[in-house]
Amino acid sequence: MQFHINIDELVSGRMIESDRMEFKRAWNPKSIYRSICAFANDFDNIGGGYILIGIEEENGIAKRPVIGLEPEQVDKIQREMIGFNNLIKPYYAPKLYIDELDNRTIIILWIPGGNSRPYEVPENINAKDKKYQYYIRRYSSSVVANIEEKQELISLANQIPFDDRANTNTTTNDISGLIIREYLINTKSKLVDILEDTDRLILLESLNLISGPKELVFPKNIGLLMFNHKPEKFFPRSFIEWVEFPNGEGSPEFFERPKITGTIQHQVKQALDYFKTYVLKEKITKINTQAESIRIWNYPYLAIEEAVVNAVYHKNYEEREPIEIRIFPNKIEIINYGGPDRSVKIEDINKGIIRSRRYRNSRIGDFFKEIKLCEGKGTGIPTIKKAMKQNYSPEPIFETDEERTYFIATFLINTEFEKILNGELNGELNGELNERQKLVLDKIKEKAGINATNIAEELNIPFSTIDKYIRLFLKMNRVERKGSKKTGGYYITN
Repeated sequence: MQFHINIDELVSGRMIESDRMEFKRAWNPKSIYRSICAFANDFDNIGGGYILIGIEEENGIAKRPVIGLEPEQVDKIQREMIGFNNLIKPYYAPKLYIDELDNRTIIILWIPGGNSRPYEVPENINAKDKKYQYYIRRYSSSVVANIEEKQELISLANQIPFDDRANTNTTTNDISGLIIREYLINTKSKLVDILEDTDRLILLESLNLISGPKELVFPKNIGLLMFNHKPEKFFPRSFIEWVEFPNGEGSPEFFERPKITGTIQHQVKQALDYFKTYVLKEKITKINTQAESIRIWNYPYLAIEEAVVNAVYHKNYEEREPIEIRIFPNKIEIINYGGPDRSVKIEDINKGIIRSRRYRNSRIGDFFKEIKLCEGKGTGIPTIKKAMKQNYSPEPIFETDEERTYFIATFLINTEFEKILNGELNGELNGELNERQKLVLDKIKEKAGINATNIAEELNIPFSTIDKYIRLFLKMNRVERKGSKKTGGYYITN
């Protein structure tokens, strides 16, 4: 059976995080089975991992062209794995694929998180006296679980991520072959070429969309969320509601756009199309002191994109509440029911620090990354904060409750965009500065190379105000920065 992911995309690291992949130059069952056990235990609920045999690694990156394997090596590996799989307790068999890369044969082992965890395996799979250990992933390594980790691993035995659970109220007919074809085309999978000749159940199994013995197979929730046109049939109210308040918060007047339905990946794309069409606006203003015009967005698209993807990705689909998008004259709210894991502190989220070890829907993250709707896990909030900063927008606001029943991302309109609307910014950009701004310019002229912190201290002006003024001066081409933002300083432009 063909591997469902484009092999070049996988090996490049653009699709799967590096700590979920291992490259092996040759067949070394001792270390490989430790990693198989660790990925199957999926201690952090991140979706298991991949082992690629026949590829040499250098600093975590695959060396190209790959070394590959000889045909007799491939046959030997397959024969030995039949016996070795029986030594994992309880039994576990990784999915094995033979593929070609750089005109050389390689083996791909796909190891999804197992449904019967925890798993243990001998320290040395070839030893006569076999000492069994529980292995977990720690960063990019497979290590023996300590006592506390072992206890936690055992407690996770029945805690399978929601999207990876079998849905016993449905049948495999509820998974659309047409949507699967579209997905495989988008991911440049070789499976597209053999779809018509492939047994349906084998195809669904290769995508890990089903669970159970052959005589009683059920779709997994991920299959119904991503490969059925109406997931709300199985997960009530799993759509996006869009409400606009043209007169602001507290006003009784509002109107609703049609709810956004369909596969969850379609919902993301449709919501973003709504934003592009109805909400996001760019203003361009000419500055007398420079040739280029200033282009400012009311809200940066990248921040909105990440927030929508995060809401769909992390939603609790067991809750009968839709994702809500609320549009006000001066802000946007994106509300997702099913807040972040309790291990994630809201203070850390607002600082852009994400240390979640439990993902409610790890499979959604994998599929979204394959179709380029998201980057690595834990990158959404930092990306949002960076995009807002680069657009000179106010800091985003994140809110949840102690019980983690909801999560709200609030985006305030760019204040400089509002100034353009009010006709106020042209004066500033064309050199009409207030007295305090002139003081700051004089200080930079007096002490060439001074940094923002020292300016704030010497003029007794809040750092946030100094930072705002300097960004304005940079736009006006009145000052320039030399060196990095941390160690450099500012100079008057000649």
